[in-house]
Amino acid sequence: MGENSSLTAGIVPRAVKRMIDERGEERFNAQSQTAVLGFRGDAHVVRLVNLSDSGAMVIFAETPHIGETVTLQLLDRGEVKAVVRWVREGRIGINFVA
Repeated sequence: MGENSSLTAGIVPRAVKRMIDERGEERFNAQSQTAVLGFRGDAHVVRLVNLSDSGAMVIFAETPHIGETVTLQLLDRGEVKAVVRWVREGRIGINFVA
């Protein structure tokens, strides 16, 4: 296994949309909130779609690689490190790194 295998181990490619919500934690609608996404050395103001204790969905015009590390600056949490888990139609899903 390569050194990046742990970053991609939890990624499941989906050919079909989810029919039910299989997530184990509540997502909070955050569409009126913005945050600052650190991506490849640049800071981007982004709009949050939803937020949970372990991650977020963000509207972002660029296309990061799955497994790429980013940061997210949130008003109530400060800057947190995160990993990109999926990219689709101008949105990305990220998981916060402990």
